[in-house]
Amino acid sequence: MIAILLNDDSFEQDIRELLMAFFPGETFTHKEEEAGQARLCFTGRRAGERGEWFEMTLGDAHFATIRPDFSDRTQAKNEIKRSLYRLLCSLTERKLPWGSLTGIRPAKIATAKLAEGYGADFIRDYMKETYYASDGKIGLCIDVAEREREILKRVDYQKGYSLYVGIPFCPATCLYCSFTSFPIEKWKGKTHLYLEALFREMDYVAGRMKGKPLDSVYFGGGTPTSLSAEDLHAVLCRVKSVFPAQEAREFTVEAGRPDSITREKLTVLKNHGVTRISINPQTMKQETLDLIGRRHSVQEVKDTFHLAREMGFDNINMDVIVGLPGETPDDVRHTMEEIRALGPDSLTVHSLAVKRAARLNIEKERYSGFKPENTQEMIETTARCAKEMGMSPYYLYRQKNMAGNFENVGYALPGKECIYNILIMEEKQPIMGCGAGTTTKMVYPDRDRIERAENVKEVGQYIERIDEMIERKERLFR
Repeated sequence: MIAILLNDDSFEQDIRELLMAFFPGETFTHKEEEAGQARLCFTGRRAGERGEWFEMTLGDAHFATIRPDFSDRTQAKNEIKRSLYRLLCSLTERKLPWGSLTGIRPAKIATAKLAEGYGADFIRDYMKETYYASDGKIGLCIDVAEREREILKRVDYQKGYSLYVGIPFCPATCLYCSFTSFPIEKWKGKTHLYLEALFREMDYVAGRMKGKPLDSVYFGGGTPTSLSAEDLHAVLCRVKSVFPAQEAREFTVEAGRPDSITREKLTVLKNHGVTRISINPQTMKQETLDLIGRRHSVQEVKDTFHLAREMGFDNINMDVIVGLPGETPDDVRHTMEEIRALGPDSLTVHSLAVKRAARLNIEKERYSGFKPENTQEMIETTARCAKEMGMSPYYLYRQKNMAGNFENVGYALPGKECIYNILIMEEKQPIMGCGAGTTTKMVYPDRDRIERAENVKEVGQYIERIDEMIERKERLFR
């Protein structure tokens, strides 16, 4: 446990997230009476008549006083984080690949600077001085930002919108997963109730967005292909009947789990014009698959991939997770060699992030022997393999509690990038979310503002409160 004692909470989240980056998985307290039981105690005091200085104490030995310009919150935040970062580096005797940067969309920094007319050299100096980021991560940011700009030139994202359809069912819940997903077996014979509510929400959204161009459609979850072929057909029919889906530049369905994919379901996707699918092994080590609750074999991954290719799918993504419990650099190399042999069109490399709602966190005692570990060597292995396959990085994002404090990176062959992934990261256009656990984002670039409407996560609640979900969206439009 780490204690954070502040007399001004203005920068509490920024301080907490940086502490989390150095000490992933730790719990936090803000109660002074519990500070004595904490592994570490951070004390911050903002003082002065106009808040001229900020005093920091970390434990008993580390101390700093800084005088940021509090009239500029961003500059003050960065100065406080830089000072804290230096103290934490001294305490732990290590540096983080992203330095003091804790935001989830680091490429947006480079994108903004490029839009302002600055070049790569300026961005490198800025990110090094402002965040102490490593050369490798700065270079990754610039690569992604430049590629995103080129791809978005082909999309009129200011006039259009994207549609996300959430299918919150899975064959089973993985050990590390905290996404909105429910075992499909428990909803056997009742999925029509979910679809009825989903169709009502989609009908409302389609009416509200009528006349606007639809750039991309993305089915996520959960695992959309955990639905039966008949249910998949029904959802796709509804989308095509109420939205201009035939005009979309891409149509992605996360097939995801190989144990949820059949020839019949792939036929449904193909017949409805789905242009991009994901088949996600996460790892090619069978022992790890068994541990994390993936109810499929390595051979099933290969067989499913070959089936999709045979049926004409020419844009297939594969996801892997680096830092899975017990995996070594050799295991990651083996996984990447197996994926290279298959030859997907894009690859998404996730650094394991253990969220509070994941079984790996909830059942800590049961899985205490399986410590997630991610290293620079593992990350470099995935990047090198992607490059050897002819892929380039085109989007990246970060999450809290990521193993090794690394990132998630999407790589793709030229022309096989996922436009939706870029749009959701850059937050440049409205994203209409339909289904349990989804979020709708309205973007107002002229006011530099984003408004959100979230749907409840639990399937039963979503069905019962569908009118409320629609009303939440209506308030955004009003």
